[in-house]
Amino acid sequence: MSKFIETDYSNSTEILAFPDHYVALSVTIDDTGITANADGKKIVPAGTILGGGFLTDGTQKAVKATTSGAPAISNAEGVLLRDVDVTYGPAAGAAVIHGFVSQSKLPTAATAEEIAALKQITFLA
Repeated sequence: MSKFIETDYSNSTEILAFPDHYVALSVTIDDTGITANADGKKIVPAGTILGGGFLTDGTQKAVKATTSGAPAISNAEGVLLRDVDVTYGPAAGAAVIHGFVSQSKLPTAATAEEIAALKQITFLA
C-alpha cells in the first residue's frame, strides 16, 4: 500500500525592498516549538527574525530571535528569506544578514531591539 501526499505550493512573500542587493547565509531552521497550521504543515514564514548563534557557530540551528535582559538586548542575527517547511524536522533555509527589508512584509514587526541587533539590515517602511 502506498501513501500519497498532495502539496499545494504558493508563492512566498518577497521581504526584500531591493532584491538585487542582499547577502544571505544557508542555515538550518529548527522545528522546535513550531505549531502546525490547518493543513498540518509547520511553516516558518519568510521575514521571521532569526537568532540562535548560527553566525558564530555554523552547527547551531536558527530559531526565532528572543529579547532579554535589562536593558533589553535581542539575539537577532538575520531575517528568514523564504518560507521554510519544518513539518518533517529541521530544514534548510536562508538568513539575510545584509540588505534592505520591507518592514511591512514581515509576519511580525521587528522590535527596536531586533533592529538594533541587525546592524547590516536596513528596515524600510
